[in-house]
Amino acid sequence: MCGIAGWIDWTQDLQTQRQVIDEMTATLVRRGPDAQGVWTSCHALLGHRRLSIIDLAHGAQPMASSGDEVVLTYSGEVYNYQVLRRDLQALGQIFSTLSDTEVVLRAYLQWGEEAFARLNGIFAFALWDERDQSLWLVRDRFGVKPLYYSLNGGGVLFGSEPKAILAHPQVQPVLDASGVAELFALSTAPTPGHGIYQGVHQVKPGHALRFDVNGRQDRVYWSLTAHAHADDPHQTAREVSTLLRRVVEEQLVADVPLGSLLSGGLDSSAITAYAADALKQHGRQLPTFSVDFTGGGQGFVPTPWQSSWDEPYAQLAAASLQTRHTTLQVAPEQVLEQELAVLRARDLPGWGELDSSLYLLFQQVRQHATVALSGESADEVFGGYPFFHDPQALAYDGFPWLAGKSGLWQLLRPEVATRVAPEEYIDRRYREALSEVPRLEGESPTEQRQREVTYLALTRWLPAMLDRKDRISMAVGLEVRVPFCDHRLVDYVWNVPWSIRSVAGEGKTLLRNATRDDLPGEIVERKKSGFPANPDPRYLELLRDKVKKLLIEGDSPVFQLLDARRVGELLELGQPLPSPRASSSPTAGLAYLLNLDQWLRQYQVDIRL
Repeated sequence: MCGIAGWIDWTQDLQTQRQVIDEMTATLVRRGPDAQGVWTSCHALLGHRRLSIIDLAHGAQPMASSGDEVVLTYSGEVYNYQVLRRDLQALGQIFSTLSDTEVVLRAYLQWGEEAFARLNGIFAFALWDERDQSLWLVRDRFGVKPLYYSLNGGGVLFGSEPKAILAHPQVQPVLDASGVAELFALSTAPTPGHGIYQGVHQVKPGHALRFDVNGRQDRVYWSLTAHAHADDPHQTAREVSTLLRRVVEEQLVADVPLGSLLSGGLDSSAITAYAADALKQHGRQLPTFSVDFTGGGQGFVPTPWQSSWDEPYAQLAAASLQTRHTTLQVAPEQVLEQELAVLRARDLPGWGELDSSLYLLFQQVRQHATVALSGESADEVFGGYPFFHDPQALAYDGFPWLAGKSGLWQLLRPEVATRVAPEEYIDRRYREALSEVPRLEGESPTEQRQREVTYLALTRWLPAMLDRKDRISMAVGLEVRVPFCDHRLVDYVWNVPWSIRSVAGEGKTLLRNATRDDLPGEIVERKKSGFPANPDPRYLELLRDKVKKLLIEGDSPVFQLLDARRVGELLELGQPLPSPRASSSPTAGLAYLLNLDQWLRQYQVDIRL
């Protein structure tokens, strides 16, 4: 899957700065443990770390055209690269490798910026064009692969992760008021393009940025559009099944071992069913993986976000689909031991035990596979989350997942809250998001609101989920693919009327109908159940003790932002801290506070409000 980094500067000769690009690129070694490459010219330094997936013996990067007219540093997979390769060969392009990397390079040489919309996959890449001294930064349609950039004097820095940019000697980690607002008010659904660190931005999903000596241009090569849906419910379910099966089969291409994440939920089970069936036709058995906690769910209490314990369903799905299944058992102490590794993976505060458990799971998967399929984004596409069906959330004049919810911003010190104005910030970002929603004339108010909520879920909520998945998987050199993010599937389902997507208030009715013949009935009818939080009371006590220690020591940088007195009061009362996540748990707020403290210390973040 790889990691990319670069420094472009039109005002100076960068060829004496080789050490800088080496250091920037080296920060991404976990994303690409197999090889490193650097390309230099007067005004461009490009770096690459490779995780070999396709054409293992070739495809070294950065990859340049003959004569070095155009140079590419690329992260991701283009699933239709073989089709594009044939088209390009017919047009006279000559290939020297079998890699999808060369297809991206030659597609640009043939079609220019029109090439970007022809790519079907998950990718983030930089193209340096020596002919006109321009840089393209391009990101896939849903932002599955990350890409950050920062303007720097007479040029631009970029990298797959913030750490690559922070490795540049002229960049310091600074947190300003908008960064605080993102971390404390919108951590579940961050603003597209915001990089949290002052001066650091993300290329937005579906966008291509062009930089040259005259400045920056932002091109949108893909976005959701609204149009009428003609198929009846039966035809719609059949089309979804056909599309999903085709997408999964396309995403099985790899020259390395492949597996699937299997929680026993509808989403991961559907992906696994189609993958297992496709591999079975070639005499191969699909490895699958799940995570469980010691105690087997003892102490588990159902919530709207987690209706049932995963492991029994994972075992049922694995047996029914005849996969080779492995379950990772996680103890509370193991979760805490992974905090620093997860922080280094994310470069930002994360989601506590949910991240650590996922990291441990991915470590286990990586021992058996280099590529894994995941069910991410099915809830956003098909309407699986509680806020799609909660009348209070749908009527709320704001992000629906925040309806009736207290937020961690309520613990900000008064002077910080005044400067950050978190509630005003949330409202402003919500209005911005609503202004983007494509409209379809003639829709009822109910359909209009569900279209809005789906758009918010796909463009605000989903990116945080994908970022978490990418960052933690790549920290162990594992590529995770997300078939439900295929834009053809999303384009189709996005315009399906809500009355077909959801019947009688049921989440994901359409997906259930599409997969009913392929999965056990218990899994088809299983209610939404998110990634499990650790129910072990020992874990809660460990977190409480660590926060109490911070309060006693009194020198934590997190209390430059949070009101220590209020935090102490809630601990004494035995009440949970407000959670940054919509799917709250007694441990979520505590874990986030500890993660914030560790991030501020480890990264030596300068708070400037």
